[in-house]
Order: sequence, then structure tokens, then C-alpha cells
Amino acid sequence: MIRISIISLLFAALLLIGCEKEDHTFGDIVEPSGLEVTALVQGADDANPEGDGSGIVNFSATAQNAITYKYVFSDGTSEVAPTGSLTKRFTQVGVNTYSITVIASGTGGVSTSATIDVTVRSTFNDAEAIQFLTGGSSKTWYWAADEPGHLGVGQNNDNAELNYFANFYQATPFEKDAAEEALCLYQDEMTFTLDGQRLLYQLDNKGQTYFNFNFEGVAGGSAGFDFCYDFEVMDEPQVVNLAPSESVVAQNDIPGQTRGTVLNFSEGGFMSYYIGATSYEILSITDNRLVVRAVQGNDPGLAWYHIFTSTKPGTEDPGFDELVWADEFDGEGAPSEDNWSYNIGRGQNGWGNQEAQFYTDRSENVRVEDGLLKITALREDFSGAQYTSARIVSEDKFEFTYGRVEVRAKLPTGGGTWPAIWLLGEDYETNIWPGCGEIDIMEHVGNQQDEIFSSLHFPGNFAGDAITRSTTVPGVSDEFHVYEVSWSPDFIRFFVDGEEYHTFANNPDLPFDSDFFLILNIAMGGTFGGQIDPAFTESTMEIDYVRVYQ
Repeated sequence: MIRISIISLLFAALLLIGCEKEDHTFGDIVEPSGLEVTALVQGADDANPEGDGSGIVNFSATAQNAITYKYVFSDGTSEVAPTGSLTKRFTQVGVNTYSITVIASGTGGVSTSATIDVTVRSTFNDAEAIQFLTGGSSKTWYWAADEPGHLGVGQNNDNAELNYFANFYQATPFEKDAAEEALCLYQDEMTFTLDGQRLLYQLDNKGQTYFNFNFEGVAGGSAGFDFCYDFEVMDEPQVVNLAPSESVVAQNDIPGQTRGTVLNFSEGGFMSYYIGATSYEILSITDNRLVVRAVQGNDPGLAWYHIFTSTKPGTEDPGFDELVWADEFDGEGAPSEDNWSYNIGRGQNGWGNQEAQFYTDRSENVRVEDGLLKITALREDFSGAQYTSARIVSEDKFEFTYGRVEVRAKLPTGGGTWPAIWLLGEDYETNIWPGCGEIDIMEHVGNQQDEIFSSLHFPGNFAGDAITRSTTVPGVSDEFHVYEVSWSPDFIRFFVDGEEYHTFANNPDLPFDSDFFLILNIAMGGTFGGQIDPAFTESTMEIDYVRVYQ
């Protein structure tokens, strides 16, 4: 007990010494004093005390011992001004009075503040653009990924022949959907909302943002090329102020090149692709199409072009509403011979994935009972393997091109389990994988519980380079969920419980235009299943039904 007390005292003394050293190196903590704030309204005179209608106000703040200043405006915006000088454009139309609080910060985080009121007149208005952006209340915008040039970059200089379009680079339709590092881009949703006289903006990036490599440090990245990084965006809507454009395109003074309206986003807001910009010039806008231009944050010589749409590409209903094939698993015993056959054994190199199981047709591994198909993976020594499971296929019994597949299932649990619901090209024996194509409707691994994957394998994008997306679905091993794919000549779309989370543009150059068959299985371990839990004994995937519509 005495030894513990002495050690505790020594530790406390060391802490005190450490704290005293930190205070010494930090320097004196001095609160800023004598804060003064001035505001000059642009164009203000005796005849026009509220200014010239531009809404521009030049602020200046000074204080003794201040190292930086922050302006907080009653219109919902705020800006940091290290020198105390700041120019702000107020955009609410008419004569309005705003409260401005200036916070002067000193060393150690101490601060002082002052508030002033400013009355200013703004005549700039683009009510039509606001109506298009919000639909009069709220509207969500998406990348027009099916349109050439939906993402592009060009020069930003005084060359009027080249400075108004993406003359350096234009993305081809769905180009970023074929690049693993860019898969997050087309999932973004941008919502504009009209709140009284305020225009609000909310970005839903599904947890990841596509970063221009120049700004990857913002997300803690180091790839050295454009990449999707985990990145938290603001939960609360951000204020957007409109202003007249002063860009090189506006200075061209050529009708049709720009609308002349700029969207200024507060709190570092940005439109999906991170280029260090918070101001976007509207080049054109209609009820369902928006084209904007923004100057790259660290390079004023480059301007990026984005095209958005209010109708997400690929969401058009292909009309798959006629049930053409189903198995409701209403019987008892083995799965229907009319619908299914079995893959038996270990395949070549663990079915090409170093899997650990031996597939059987035994009732211990696959059976129908209580209105459910049950595929069970077991730990047991069997024909040289330590695990058994089952894989059933509709090959030569039901094969189809295009349609909607729905499977209601409850998934197994346990590290190393790898259940899958998928489609394989029927010509796989002559058109060797991945040439035959593969559509993974649902994959799950017990080592990443509650994360669902969908993938597409084809030449150039297979194995670890497959086009894969994932979504979090709580309780996948505790309750049933519906896993679905809608496969058409134009798009392959993946859903869980009716919620779409993966869209892929199909085209005639890909192997997704011929017959495929269904596969249901549980693998163990392997390149995707990963390490098998030593305590694993058995687990079952239960399937309520499989339905195919065309």
C-alpha cells in the first residue's frame, strides 16, 4: 500500500512538472482588448445610405493581443478573417438589417467579442434559379452520369474561345463507375431547400467523398491520385447565398455562356467532388438539369464543370413486373429437382478462391423445411476438408437474360462464413470466367457483420478489381431482408429492402447481355471470407423465396 502511494505521488509530481513546462512554452495567455469593428457599405452616400444595391460590405476589426478574428452573421453564415479584414456580400433582396458578431481570439483560446448592426440594400435576384433548384420547397440533385462531360476541367483565363467549357478533359458516361477509386461519386445526393427567404443545402455523401488529389490531405489521404475517402460532411443544412458572377466567362459577355449567378456555400460547403471550392457559377439550369463551373481552390488557372440532374440516371422503371419463375420452398426435403442441381466437391483451388469447404448434396447441408430453404455450413472432417456446405444452381433448368431477381433471406453468422446469392453466365465452360460475366446480388462475410456487398465481374474488372459496392444493413443474421437486382440492357441496379445502393451502366461491350443462371451457397474462408473463427461449429442461411420477374 505504501509503495503504491509513493508511486502515485511521484506520478502526480511528474504531471505537474509536465504541465508547468507546457505553460512555459505556450507563453502568456492574454485576452484581446479594445476590440473595434467598422463596416463600410459599398456605394453608400447621403442619397443611398444603404449602398449601391450590390449588397457588399467591407468590414475591419482590430484588437490588442488578437491573433485571429471570426465573423458570425445573422444570415446563418460565418467566416474566419485572420487579419480582421473581410468583404461580405449580402444577397437577401431589398433593404435588410443584419447583426454581425466579431470574435477576436488570443493565445490559449481566450477571446472577446463585439456585435454591430449593418443595414444594406441588395438588388440582385434570381428567383427562377431558386425555383429550379428547390422546386419551390425541396429538391434533390444527382450526377448526370449518363451524359458526356458530366465531370470535366478546362482553363480559367481570358481566352474567350476556350474558357467557358471543359476543353482539357470530359468524363465519358458512367466513367467513374468503372474505377474502384471513384465508386463513391455517383452515389452523392445534393438537396436544395427553400426555408422562408433562405436557400439551404445538404450533401449526403453516404460516408465517402471523391477528392481531387491536390486536397487529399483534408481527408487524411495519401494516394497521390483522385480517390474516394471516408469523410464526414455537416449534418445540418448549410446556407447558400446567390451573387452575380464576375468570372472570366461572365466577362466574355457572350449570351448563353453563363447564367451569371453564383452559388456561395457557407461552412465550407461543396458540390460532391472536392476541389477546394465553395463558390459555383451557374452556367445553365432547368427543372431537371444543372450545369455549374467552379475554380479549383489551389489553382486559379483551372475550372471544373459539373452536370447534375434531378432524376437519378438508371432509375427509370424497365417494366419487370411479370413473374416468370419462382421457388417458394413450400415442400419438405431436398430442393426441387425441377429448379436446382448441385455443385459437389472442392472445385479447383477451393472454387478458385482458396475456400475451405466441401460442397455436398446431403440433407445436413441443404434441405427444405418449414417453408424455407436452409443451407448449412458445418465444421466436420469430410473428404479432406474441415468444413462442409452446399451450393445449388439453376443451371440447365432456368436461365434468363434481363429481369428483376428478388431473394428474401436471413444470413448465417460467424467469422469466415461467406454466403452468396449470385448469377453466372451460362457459357462459362467455353467463355472462361470472367469472360462469361458474374453478377453478385448479395455477398456477406461474417468477419464484417451487417455489411452487404454487390459486385460485377467481367474482363478488366474481376477478382479484387471487381466493381463492388457495399451498404450497412443491421441485423442481417437476425431477421429476413430482401436482396434484389434489376438487370436491363442499360443498367444493373442493386437493392436491399427496396433501397438502391449500387447502380452500374450496362452496355453491349460487356458480357451482361446473354443468359445467366442462379447460384445460392455458403463458402467458408477463402480470399473474401477471410479467417475462420476457431470456435465456429455451424450456421445456416435461410431463404424464404427466390422470384424472377421480366
